[in-house]
Amino acid sequence: MQVLMTNGTVEFLEKIKQDHPEARILIMQNGENGLAYYEGNNDDLFAEERTYETVDYVGEMQEEGYVVMNNIPVTDEGRPIFEDRFLNRQGKIEEMPGFQAIRVLRPVHGNTYIILTQWEDEKSFQNWKNSQSFAKAHKGNADQKQDRPSYSAGPSYVTAYSMVSTES
Repeated sequence: MQVLMTNGTVEFLEKIKQDHPEARILIMQNGENGLAYYEGNNDDLFAEERTYETVDYVGEMQEEGYVVMNNIPVTDEGRPIFEDRFLNRQGKIEEMPGFQAIRVLRPVHGNTYIILTQWEDEKSFQNWKNSQSFAKAHKGNADQKQDRPSYSAGPSYVTAYSMVSTES
C-alpha cells in the first residue's frame, strides 16, 4: 500500500479533498499546520507530496482520532534491521483500549521512516505510553538514547495531530 502526505492550511487541504471525491483523503491538524493523508494508488492528488511504502499496518485509519507520528531517520544499510524490528514486534499496542491503527511507513525518497499510530483520543495514547506494554516494547531505548542504534541516521522526533472532521 502506498501512502501520500502533504502539508498546508486546513482550508487548502479541504479544497484538495473536495476536488478529489473519489479519494479517501484524511485531514489532520497540529496547531495551525494541516496534513493531508492518503492511502491508495492515486498518485495524482497533491502537487507536492511525500510518498511512503507501507512496511506493516494494522487497523483502518479513522476520520476521527488522535495521530502520533514518530519520525525516525534510518541509514540505507540499517533499513533491513529497522524494518525487521517492526515486522517482528509483539503486537501489544493493538490490544490497548483506544487503539485504532498503526502504519510503519518507508520513505520512497529520503531516509526518515514514520511509525504512525492512531488513537481514539490523546488520553488513549498517554495510557499506552504509561503502560507496561509500552515499556516492554521500548526496552533498551533508554540505553540507546546515549548511543543511537546502529540503524540511526540522526535524532528522531515526534509529531502529533488531531483529525479534522470535514464534510464531503
